[in-house]
Amino acid sequence: MRTPREIGVGVVGLGWMGRLHATSYQRIAARFPELGLRPRLVAAADPLPANQQAATEQLGFERAVESIDEVLADPDVEAVSICSPNFLHRDLALAAARAGKPFWIEKPMGVSAAQSRDIREAADEAGVATAVGFNYRHAPAIAHLRELVGSGRLGRVTNVRCWLYADYASSPDGPLTWRYDRAKAGAGVIGDLLSHGADLVRYVTGQQITEVSAMTDVFIPERPIPTSAGLGHGGMEIGEERGPVGNEDWVAALARLSGDAHATLESSRVARGHRSDYALELYGTEGSARWSFTRMNEFEVMIGDGGLEHGYTTVLTGAGHGEYARFQPGPGIPLSFDDLKAIESARFLSDIVHGTALAPSAADGVHAAEVCEAIVRSAAERAWVGVPGV
Repeated sequence: MRTPREIGVGVVGLGWMGRLHATSYQRIAARFPELGLRPRLVAAADPLPANQQAATEQLGFERAVESIDEVLADPDVEAVSICSPNFLHRDLALAAARAGKPFWIEKPMGVSAAQSRDIREAADEAGVATAVGFNYRHAPAIAHLRELVGSGRLGRVTNVRCWLYADYASSPDGPLTWRYDRAKAGAGVIGDLLSHGADLVRYVTGQQITEVSAMTDVFIPERPIPTSAGLGHGGMEIGEERGPVGNEDWVAALARLSGDAHATLESSRVARGHRSDYALELYGTEGSARWSFTRMNEFEVMIGDGGLEHGYTTVLTGAGHGEYARFQPGPGIPLSFDDLKAIESARFLSDIVHGTALAPSAADGVHAAEVCEAIVRSAAERAWVGVPGV
């Protein structure tokens, strides 16, 4: 039996997502043994002392530092995760590319399409592998829906419906963090959630989004200013002073696809009652299928009934669907969000070491960013807007 190849990794930003990246790397050896890889958590960078302490004491990093520069300068670091706030993504990714370090970056890659293009170009010039955090495409049901489209079992895809509804920002007393600042976070829920929808539509149908017509709105125009740091979307104290929200709470868009199909996309971060209602529906000339993250481990399908019978069959995901069998022995035992990130981490490291092209790449990140920017422009101009090709 061959000895696994050790690969040193660094993580920048030890919030919720950075910690998830760290634990995802640790699961690769057990879940993807054929890769022959054993990730080693070399260094974590975060400006907060509490996060640095968690990096070494809880997550198993060999050391924790304040700056990405120390991580990139370490010859033992062969891959980097960028899990910092959006406004830092571009500079950190460009620094990683200059250092010749492959990087796995969370979406949106930058706060604009221009920044996302800069990231992709830097990676291309440096010849480093990239991965972008479009984790929902790794759900076993999504993998199967993509196969249904590719095999032609749904016939010609005519239209797609995708929505991503959440309520993490539904309280008007939620703190005014960087997420509500256009300069720091970009176009609010459009980059935060709808970018996932843009990626899912393209990934499952194989068709580019070429043109959009959209509406957006801000339903909570001001929020209290925080007086302490937190983790993720919360965990911080707030004061009496309030400030203006600078980006979008809600978006709805019509889209034309390159293969003549149509799509509707909608996202909200203030939808009370919806924690993470993310869903995709596909309609074709021979059938249809649908999936929801709230019931991630099943999907519904109706194919070729000749119009004689109506209704969907509910299918539990199992060994024949995507990467399900790596995690559970049979249908009925659920996978989790964390499992999707473990799949993503394995694909990223496989691309680095084995030269595969499995992970969603910076090119995928650019397409999503171009769609999001076209949506912002369409809403402002009240007109159809084309999406530049990638």
